[in-house]
Amino acid sequence: MGKLAVYKYLSFMVLVLTVLVAAFTLFGLFGGNANPATSTAMALLVYVLPMFIIADVVLLIFWLIRKRWHWAAIPGVTILLCIPYIGTIWQPGLFRSSDESRAGVKVATYNVAAFGRKATGFQAQAILNEMKNNQVDVLCMQEYLEENADTIGNSVYYLEYFSEWAKGKDDMTIFSRFPIMNSETIDFGPGTNNSAMWADIDVKGKVIRFFNVHLETTGISGTLHKAAKGTLNDPIAAKTDNNKLLRAIYGNYTRGMIKRAVQADLVAHEIKKSPYPVVVCGDFNDVPYSFVYKTMKGDLVDGFKEAGKGYMYTYRGKKSVRIDYIFHSEEGMEGVHYYKKDVSYSDHLPVFLKIALE
Repeated sequence: MGKLAVYKYLSFMVLVLTVLVAAFTLFGLFGGNANPATSTAMALLVYVLPMFIIADVVLLIFWLIRKRWHWAAIPGVTILLCIPYIGTIWQPGLFRSSDESRAGVKVATYNVAAFGRKATGFQAQAILNEMKNNQVDVLCMQEYLEENADTIGNSVYYLEYFSEWAKGKDDMTIFSRFPIMNSETIDFGPGTNNSAMWADIDVKGKVIRFFNVHLETTGISGTLHKAAKGTLNDPIAAKTDNNKLLRAIYGNYTRGMIKRAVQADLVAHEIKKSPYPVVVCGDFNDVPYSFVYKTMKGDLVDGFKEAGKGYMYTYRGKKSVRIDYIFHSEEGMEGVHYYKKDVSYSDHLPVFLKIALE
């Protein structure tokens, strides 16, 4: 009788866990609707959503093994509701053919991390060769660096392939093989090094407004770097300052979330004002289904969900996450091939999208 009681108690606890995990998963799905400035906790749930989904899968398997079909329905239904989210990071692509022969424009976005700040300019030219090999027509770069050991600068090499160049604020730039009619910087104001820009480009008689966006970073790396140079070098001080470090990381992360939300709202407003169809590229420094992702995407098409295959990540750090994107207007455009290249020139990966124009 005692064993039966323990067995029932453990089953009850797993059931409670199942309900809690399902509830937090659903909250995470809607976390992107919450503005970080007013609902920080809700917005943060999006970042742990993959772990909740994995937990749902484990609990589904548990209840299936136990043949408790009614309890298995809880994680099962929850996982089904997560399919739209899963589609932003993984696509089976079983019935997709990458038809690059269709007429259109090949777009790439790449955070080049200042070409490693190497004075030789070799890395900048190696990246240019990647763009040539992939037959890129419009290239949006973040953290672009013009200076190198040559007095002529990196742009001279790029303009041998791309005929047009639009410069934004500081490290933002757009290179194009089609005529650039006009361009403008979107300044995020004081207190940030990030910005956005747009350029109106005449693509075979069709004017498209290309947005290049670089939103606020998380701030975690900077906090850890400062800590490593300070108290973390002292084991005694590090032990007493652990809580302080965690508070600093949390504070910087939430501040970064709020800044990105404000910046995303600003860019989304400019996108809606565009008199032309748009392509939105850039390093958003945020994950799919977040407030930033949903705000930037709006009514646009996520190129990866439309024309991608496999698991999509664009950051090469310890956490392989998708933070670089290409969106486009739905009318008159169709993405036919979306992919990344696994190259080691930056802490980001370049993302490519071939867009067929109707």
